[in-house]
Amino acid sequence: MIAVYYVTLFLFPGIVFCGLSNYSFPDDFQFGVATASYQVEGGWNEGGRTESIWDYELHKNPNITDDRSNGDIACDSYHKWKEDIQLVQNLGVDFYRFSISWSRLLPSASKGSELSKDGVMYYNKIIDELIARKIVPYITIFHWDTPQSLEFNGGWLNETIIEDYIYYARTLFDLYGDRVKHWITFNEPHQTCEQGYSTGEKAPFKKMQGTADYLCYHHMAISHGRIYRIYETDYKPTQKGQIGITIDSVFGAPKTNSDSDKQAAADYMDFQYGWFAHPILSGNYPAKMIAKIADLSKQQGLAKSRLPEFTQEEIKMINGSFDFLGLNHYTTILSSYGGNYPVPSHRNDMGTVDFRDPSWKPSAADWLWEVPWGLRQLLVYVKDHYNNPPVLITENGWANRGKYLQDLDRIDYINSYLSEVLKAIHEDGCKVIGYTAWSLLDNFEWTYGYTMKFGLVYVDFDSQNRTRIPRDSYDVYKNIISNKRL
Repeated sequence: MIAVYYVTLFLFPGIVFCGLSNYSFPDDFQFGVATASYQVEGGWNEGGRTESIWDYELHKNPNITDDRSNGDIACDSYHKWKEDIQLVQNLGVDFYRFSISWSRLLPSASKGSELSKDGVMYYNKIIDELIARKIVPYITIFHWDTPQSLEFNGGWLNETIIEDYIYYARTLFDLYGDRVKHWITFNEPHQTCEQGYSTGEKAPFKKMQGTADYLCYHHMAISHGRIYRIYETDYKPTQKGQIGITIDSVFGAPKTNSDSDKQAAADYMDFQYGWFAHPILSGNYPAKMIAKIADLSKQQGLAKSRLPEFTQEEIKMINGSFDFLGLNHYTTILSSYGGNYPVPSHRNDMGTVDFRDPSWKPSAADWLWEVPWGLRQLLVYVKDHYNNPPVLITENGWANRGKYLQDLDRIDYINSYLSEVLKAIHEDGCKVIGYTAWSLLDNFEWTYGYTMKFGLVYVDFDSQNRTRIPRDSYDVYKNIISNKRL
């Protein structure tokens, strides 16, 4: 241990690993790394692939991104997939989480449409290569990239997309379910529904606050529940796989120890995390959310609540529709009542305002501060509120800018957050089954374009070859995985 300590200081001078947990990760704890199709693949019009909402919007208006870029080439993983899998293997992870491009597999996207043979082959190659290298594939079915052909018809605001999604998901099970045993139905519905259809910060850049966001997730929740039950009946007996959903959450802590701020933090968690998790884990939206939106809707002169209602059959179907619960977490906020928000809007319905402690270390992203204890508290929150489900941390990572190969901030972030995961497991009894670093590669980071870097591996987007260079954090994470301890 002493030798390792001195080597670490030599390789990464200036790092002080103070206060990290001495616990080891359980023997069955799984480590992984993640990417997403639109962010890394490129090849936007190859093999029959059609436009997603991100292709369509960024081709129409390049000024959406900070650097006027798009995902047409991205990391060029469509052609460099084998090199990327080599990086995954060298890292020593147990699994690789990646997503399927709906419009690459089904160019027309809708129920009953024909497959792209090239698309089928592309993902077959990735899955087979991973398995050959003893890496477990975790597939995200939907990661923000709705086919534009469906968006022209209303996208997630039109209930017909439910049948389209079910057809797409069943196609994946039919094609790949003999080898893929871990599926994630949706990645971060909050981002698609609130930022995509309400605040207009992400594709499809619609602004219909306080209505479209709720309708969007209502359709996603039904889609998730239905495909879970279909898999449970038609596929699980033979394929023996598991299905989860990935919900992202900032942890909301009270700004002060006052009763008012404690209640504000509780409301924040109900409206931010519970909105998405409660139907799946408890059968319906949180009671506080249902009552408050109904009351505000009435005050606003509406005949019924802006929050759609599930039928009793839908509640029964959705309740318990998970084998594991995906959790994306990056940062924490402090909550208090207040704020000046549009009426109606989700933020106005919630009624809280966010604060951050000035002592927290900021990242290059304007929404991400290093607050390691928030992850532990969030895991405890999930345990206490939802009967301790098996949680897979499906994303966690740090943002910087530039080449920055000696990424000491990211190393500190990974160590400090994983330390809190260990405490949650060993001291709080949380069922955390695994951890996924975001991201394997620097990639197309949505409206930031290529200016924001989350990768364990640096990608030179100015080079035709999209040269990859592992950062120091890559080696640190590799060492953690190998030793099952920090």
